[in-house]
Amino acid sequence: MPDHLNSNDVLHHGGRLRQASAKHSIPLENWLDLSTGINPNGWPVPTIPPSAWLRLPEEEDGLEQAACDYYGANHLLPVAGSQAAIQALPMLRSSCHVGVLDPGYAEHAHAWRRAGHTVQPIIAHHISEKINELLVLVLIHPNNPTGIRFSVEQLLNWRAQIAERDGWLVVDEAFMDMTPEYSLVPYSHRKGLIVLRSLGKFFGLAGARVGCVCAATELLTQLAAWLGPWALNAPARWVASAAFKDSVWQSDARQNLEKEGIRLHTLLTQYGLSPTGGCSLFQWKKTRQAHALHEQLASQGIFTRLFSEPSSLRFGLPANEMEWDRLERTLMNIRIKPESCKYSHEHSASH
Repeated sequence: MPDHLNSNDVLHHGGRLRQASAKHSIPLENWLDLSTGINPNGWPVPTIPPSAWLRLPEEEDGLEQAACDYYGANHLLPVAGSQAAIQALPMLRSSCHVGVLDPGYAEHAHAWRRAGHTVQPIIAHHISEKINELLVLVLIHPNNPTGIRFSVEQLLNWRAQIAERDGWLVVDEAFMDMTPEYSLVPYSHRKGLIVLRSLGKFFGLAGARVGCVCAATELLTQLAAWLGPWALNAPARWVASAAFKDSVWQSDARQNLEKEGIRLHTLLTQYGLSPTGGCSLFQWKKTRQAHALHEQLASQGIFTRLFSEPSSLRFGLPANEMEWDRLERTLMNIRIKPESCKYSHEHSASH
């Protein structure tokens, strides 16, 4: 690690399959990886034209228009995954008080804190009472990992309150593609609203590192200047543009993922792991036994996403019938201890 980086500056996430493979002495190819929450049957990428590799990226290639059409945005900025925007946005404001939905994707709080801002974790039902203390409110919507959603009316109300103080409502919609009716993108031209979208989850193209920031043009100009030229490589731009235009695949994928999400919820419930929350792409179980269950599953070559705060597991979707059968056979044999009703319902009470 470079001298200027402290180990505390780097967060560790799910998907560390190689580490699990070494720990459990199970070859990589023998794992069922359910840790990511990414569509396991993503958009089928065709052969990328050789010309995409030969030239620097060009903004006139049609990506912006294809993305605007897909998301319903007036203006947007393609970036190298929404993570690029998560890291850059805190640099565009002077130090202020930032509220971040908790629990949630940890990179948001980490990025704002690292940039010198005061970060306050906020659980969902405390947002309204805390909103007047904040200059920035960051929400993941639907939330990762809890799956919680807010009404569009509530979100726009929070935006209006915070915009009066020249503040921002930042909404990370990485998992919104399944439920576009809840999206704030159509309102993203309004003052103080910034919406982040990702090609990684629904389209299953996490490796392409493509995201979009939807906001007023003035802010997008500032962000583009901060990120510099050629923020997104040309092959990724080509793939993203084609995926955004494939409405037939999108419709089929939504129908299939809705069914698969229900199937996963039903399967986990059947074997004593009734989900505490989730969405079509993942199910989340809050339990004191999360670490023990994670290890039991890993010993059988099934990799889940383990959270320590709160103690919980996230299950992504199997890709095919063979994987569904493997998951069910493993769930039949894991040991689950009964838990008190108090712990099981804490999440519902707080949200």
